[in-house]
Amino acid sequence: MLLTNPVVISIIVLLALSLIRINVVMGLIISALVAGLCSDLTINETIKTFTSGLGGGAEVAMNYAILGAFAIAISKSGITDLLAFKVIKRLGKSPTSSSMAGFKYFILAILVLFSISSQNLLPVHIAFIPIVIPPLLAIFNKLKIDRRAVACVLTFGLTATYMLLPVGFGKIFIESVLVKNINQAGEALGLQTSVAEVSLAMAIPVIGMVIGLLTAVFVTYRKPREYVSTGLNVTTEEIEQHIANIKPFHVIVSAVAIVLTFALQLITSSTIIAGLIGLVIFAVFGIFKLKESNDIFQQGLKLMAMIGFVMIAASGFAAVIKATGGVTVLVDSFSQGLGTDNKGLAAFLMLLVGLFITMGIGSSFSTVPIITSIYVPLCISFGFSPLATVAIIGVAAALGDAGSPASDSTLGPTSGLNMDGKHDHIWDSVVPTFIHYNIPLIIFGWIAAMTL
Repeated sequence: MLLTNPVVISIIVLLALSLIRINVVMGLIISALVAGLCSDLTINETIKTFTSGLGGGAEVAMNYAILGAFAIAISKSGITDLLAFKVIKRLGKSPTSSSMAGFKYFILAILVLFSISSQNLLPVHIAFIPIVIPPLLAIFNKLKIDRRAVACVLTFGLTATYMLLPVGFGKIFIESVLVKNINQAGEALGLQTSVAEVSLAMAIPVIGMVIGLLTAVFVTYRKPREYVSTGLNVTTEEIEQHIANIKPFHVIVSAVAIVLTFALQLITSSTIIAGLIGLVIFAVFGIFKLKESNDIFQQGLKLMAMIGFVMIAASGFAAVIKATGGVTVLVDSFSQGLGTDNKGLAAFLMLLVGLFITMGIGSSFSTVPIITSIYVPLCISFGFSPLATVAIIGVAAALGDAGSPASDSTLGPTSGLNMDGKHDHIWDSVVPTFIHYNIPLIIFGWIAAMTL
């Protein structure tokens, strides 16, 4: 029965704890214990499984530590402050209502480009957010921008981009995760796919996310929202002084380091190595001194620590979920009795199950290996085409990324927007992105499954 399934119970517990603002890491640990106790696992087996699964998030945490240090080094060059303070200076010259509206949508458009670039062009992922966003909070306040719209803008770029474009993080998700796991599961069944087919299959669901983005920006969160300023406003004289202290040479070095880091990431397929080389360039050319490297790493860890711990806890949670066997039971309970003539219902239920699983795990990258071995034979039995199968699995995995309390695609925006304590993670990041992206993804994912 659905409500007795350990996966469903644990996800409900996690969401309930999140909505009452319990720390996400604590929520994941409690939910993992609930999942284990609701299955055949003993308390000792549950704890052992959870702790053994924590190692799966170690690589992700290391990536975030390096990216955090790289982001701190970029901030020391003054690039982000230069952009933010120049915009503030222009806004200080008695702006009209039309120019305010123009600036608002200009800033949102720039943030879309930033978040898209962070996945593919310059794969620093969410590390740019705590660096770029805090200096812009004063601008948001002046423009009365609803930060929930900003959260939706950032999450769109962080999620939709890697689903569609096989470059940077998109290359990892599409080629190394999605294609690899589908081909492994489908080898014995005669189903094989490619990077090009995945991008084609994911185009329709991404259209749904575009519609969700436009709805959030131009409809849901269009109205001005007041935020009380807390020391973020600066005078024109302070702006002039700050800009004067930024060295053009450091800006140039930063641009070179960013380009080389991007190139090395593509060549080595390692964010850790590429980020490390970028840090060395910053140090050699004087952005920071070598003896300050310890401080840079400490600041980077502080910047990304919460996200890293959430991802590590989510890895342990995923291990418990897998050990309970609840995913297989959940899928089987949906598929039994449907028949091959109920493809529409089958597609919807598979997407719904994917939503439940990924909402708890918080990472599409971690979800794909769990669901692929089950979904590939299930899709073949219902007569779905290879493209439709790819769309179902890809969307089922990506659903939680756009609206999970444990997802870095929601944790990242919160880390920047809540720098002054005025942006709640659940109600201002998770709920808005869930509404504007998960619902369209289910609808357009179902359309893709039925038409491809």
